[in-house]
Amino acid sequence: MCAVPAAAQAKNTSQPLTVVGNGTASSCTSDAVVAAVAQGGVVTFNCGANPVTIRMTQTAKIFNNKPDLVLDGGGKVTLSGEGTRRILYQNTCDPNQVWISPRCDLDDSPKTTVQNITLADGNSSGQDYGRSDVSGGGAMYLRGGRLSVVNTRFFRNQCESTGPDLGGAGLRVVQVSKAAPVYVSNSTFGGADGYGNQCSNGGAISGLEASVTVTNTLMTHNKAIGNGRNPAAAGTPGGGSGGAIYNDGDTFNLSICGSMIQNNEARELGGAVFMVSNNREGGVQIDRSWLIDNPNVPINIPANTPGVFVLAAPGQPSITNSTIR
Repeated sequence: MCAVPAAAQAKNTSQPLTVVGNGTASSCTSDAVVAAVAQGGVVTFNCGANPVTIRMTQTAKIFNNKPDLVLDGGGKVTLSGEGTRRILYQNTCDPNQVWISPRCDLDDSPKTTVQNITLADGNSSGQDYGRSDVSGGGAMYLRGGRLSVVNTRFFRNQCESTGPDLGGAGLRVVQVSKAAPVYVSNSTFGGADGYGNQCSNGGAISGLEASVTVTNTLMTHNKAIGNGRNPAAAGTPGGGSGGAIYNDGDTFNLSICGSMIQNNEARELGGAVFMVSNNREGGVQIDRSWLIDNPNVPINIPANTPGVFVLAAPGQPSITNSTIR
C-alpha cells in the first residue's frame, strides 16, 4: 500500500448541496442524478438501506460555471449506462456546458471528485455529440479542469472498439489542468472475470496530454481490442494498445503505486501499460506494484518489462520494489 496524496483523498460530504432520493430506491432516478450533477456542489444519495442501481436514461453532464462537483454514492449506489450511453461527462471546451475563459483548454476548473460509487455498463460508442474530440470514456469522459476518483468501481464499461487514438472504457481524460494530475485511488477497474472494461485502447483508463496518478488500485480483466496501433497501419482501423492504461502526449507523467494490474490484454502493445511521450520529456514511475500476466504482442521497451510499452524520457520507465512478469 502507498500513501494517498491529500488531493486524492475523499472529500467531506457532511453538507451536501443536493441529496438524491428521499429514502426509497424508487426516488433515486436518472432525472434526479442528471439535475444534481448539473447544479454541481456536493451530491449525496438517500436511496434506502440497501444498495441501489440507478439506470441512467441520459448522460449526466457537469457545467463548468457551477460549484465543483463531489459525487458521493456512499458505497451503495451504482450508476448504470445500460450498455447504451456514457454515464458522466465534463468538457471545458464544450460551449453547451458554458465556457468560463477564452482558453478553455487551459481551464483549471471545474474540479470534480467522484467517490464511493460504482459506474457500470457505460458505453460511449456513438456518443461524441458530433465532436471527434470527445470519443472514448465509456463510463466517464473529462476534458479540462481536474478530476479525483476515490473508492470507485468501474464494471463492464465499453467505448469504441477501433480507432488509433481514443479509448478509456472506464475513464478518458484529455488536456486536463497542468496544475495537478488526474488522481485515481483505492478504486477497481474490472476486478474479476466478467467485470472487465474494454475499448480500442486503454481498457481501464486512457489519457491524452494528461498526467495520471494511480494509487492502491486494482485493474484486472480489461482489454484493448482495437487493431493496427497509432497511427493506424495501412488497411487497419487502428488501436489495440494499453490493456489497462493508455497514455499519449508530450510532457506528462504516469505514476502507479501500490496497485495490482493483472490479467489485462492488448491486441497490439502494452498488455498492462502503454505510454508514449512524443517529445520524450514525459515519464512513468511504477512503485510497490504488481503487473502480472498482461499479454500483448511481444514488443516491449525495455525488453525486461513484459506488458509495458514505454517511449519517454531516458531511463523510463522507473520501476522500484515491483513485480513485473
